Amino acid sequence: MRNMSIIAATLAAAAMTAACTDEIEMRRPPVFTLPDLPEVEGLHTYKAPLYWSVYEYCYEQEQAGVANSDMDITPEEWDKIIDWVATDLKPYGYDMVCTDGFIPMLANDASGYMTHYGSMSLKDLVAKCRARGLKVGVYDNPLWIHGPRETRIEGTDYTFGNLYYNGTTDIMNPSVENMWFNWAVADYPGTREYIDGFFKHYAELGIDYIRMDFLSWYEDGKDRNIGIVGHGYGRESYARALAYIAESAKKYGIFTSLVMPHLYNDAEVEAKYGNMVRIVADTAGGGWWHFSAQDKGKSYTTWPNCMNMFDGFTYWSHIAGRGKVILDGDFIRLNKFDTDDERRSVISLQLMAGGPVTVADQYYTIGSNLPFYTNEEMLALNADRFVGRPLSDKLNDRDNEVWYGQMSNGDYVVGLFNRDDSPRSYELDLSAFGMSGEWNVRDLWAHADEGAASALKATVPAHGCKIVRLSK
Repeated sequence: MRNMSIIAATLAAAAMTAACTDEIEMRRPPVFTLPDLPEVEGLHTYKAPLYWSVYEYCYEQEQAGVANSDMDITPEEWDKIIDWVATDLKPYGYDMVCTDGFIPMLANDASGYMTHYGSMSLKDLVAKCRARGLKVGVYDNPLWIHGPRETRIEGTDYTFGNLYYNGTTDIMNPSVENMWFNWAVADYPGTREYIDGFFKHYAELGIDYIRMDFLSWYEDGKDRNIGIVGHGYGRESYARALAYIAESAKKYGIFTSLVMPHLYNDAEVEAKYGNMVRIVADTAGGGWWHFSAQDKGKSYTTWPNCMNMFDGFTYWSHIAGRGKVILDGDFIRLNKFDTDDERRSVISLQLMAGGPVTVADQYYTIGSNLPFYTNEEMLALNADRFVGRPLSDKLNDRDNEVWYGQMSNGDYVVGLFNRDDSPRSYELDLSAFGMSGEWNVRDLWAHADEGAASALKATVPAHGCKIVRLSK
């Protein structure tokens, strides 16, 4: 589970050191040599999900001083959440609710796997959501051990206790104990079956999506914002673990979201074995700070490689595309943005980059902001599995504020973004996007046709955007 207060307490001290040692513009992380990795066919067939997360509720509770062990959501509150999502969001394609960390994740039956999120049975949560036509996603990690050590792993003679580190393999930080989590070591006999049992358990509960966090802590036990946080089982063990995860997730039809990975070797392992991968620091307080301002123009060699959404999508745009891994910009809290221009920008970039739109606003914090989530002309990009890219993936190049891509029917979509604090003028010939001649221009936020043109000319407001669809 997350414990944001520890991270927050160490962030200020660590950030200055990290900025001196890890910051190099567009430097790819260190290269590691691995043996041939097994193939898992047919992983990249999903579109980016549209869904609601409990994140904001939990984050605000923690900021108010509520201990993680005391957090909970009652069945009555779940009913209000589900009713709101089903009524206001589901008609536009948001078809899932998802848990997060913070609230206790409990294993209350003989399986040893998670069965309850606080007082709420996952079985009951699935039933409530299915009754309203919604799916359920769960925040959990197939390498975390929740149940008692004596729990038998189905189909084997091993127990959960056999999966704990026992000193028989090399680790990267032998003098450091693991922080917060009990990890199953991928190299040990029984772990592959344990992971398969994890996905079988969730498939039988009716879970469609698993969001797995703190992956960097397993790989090398390092966190740029905290320091050494665990044993670190090494690159080969990490790759083997993700291969097992991909194998079983594919077998049971469950979507996997990889969170907090270092993305070493240009995301070689994550892009191969994950359906979706986080490419930015946690949302936390959200707003323009998390979307664009935090450490703007800086990249780091370890997690988190980028501190704001815009830089993250830009930096990693080269690994995305149709039939490839989905980039995740983390949660959106529209109620934390200051202007409607900012709200249009955060929704637009997620969809231009082919990422998910993850609503973290609550039914009582959304205010009048729902229409930004429900722009059907913008959401058509998600339905089409559109994935755009910037004119430049360099973080300090202004061309990274121009995004473009092609719909499956041949139409182009172009996004002009302005991260400045004052208006910015654009004048771009369509040849910049590989197009020729005149195209019909439609503004997807103004819902207005603008006639035929061979160039785009616009003045974009501070922190705003202009998204146009170009058709013959």
